[in-house]
Amino acid sequence: MVEAKMKWAGGLRFEGESTFGHPISTDASLNAGGDETGYKPTELLLFGLAGCTGIDVLTILKKMRQDIAGLEIEVKGHQPEQFPKPFNKIEVKYIFKGKNLDRNKVEQAVQLSEDKYCSVSQTLKGIANIIPTIEIQEV
Repeated sequence: MVEAKMKWAGGLRFEGESTFGHPISTDASLNAGGDETGYKPTELLLFGLAGCTGIDVLTILKKMRQDIAGLEIEVKGHQPEQFPKPFNKIEVKYIFKGKNLDRNKVEQAVQLSEDKYCSVSQTLKGIANIIPTIEIQEV
């Protein structure tokens, strides 16, 4: 079980603490009546997807003995203009940096994360079309 608790901190701001004891706050944009003093909740969902798949991919590639020097994950969520505004398309761009990385193994690691291991992408599947792209940079 995973649990999250947030406490109203005035305005549209909420504060909480992670399982590991790290503080977190959410807020709304100025246009929505917030003060922009925290993360947008929708932004946190995208961070969660990036972190979840990133952990999986690195773990899988380590087992595949790939020499990863860096990994960046850029996530773009697309929403309709009208409420409710669920993400209907999410682009996930993986930028791998390493030495002699095997593209097939990199693609396999990303697919395993998305299809089997990442609980965030599994939760979003069927709601949003998740579109991965992979870039490999030799270092």
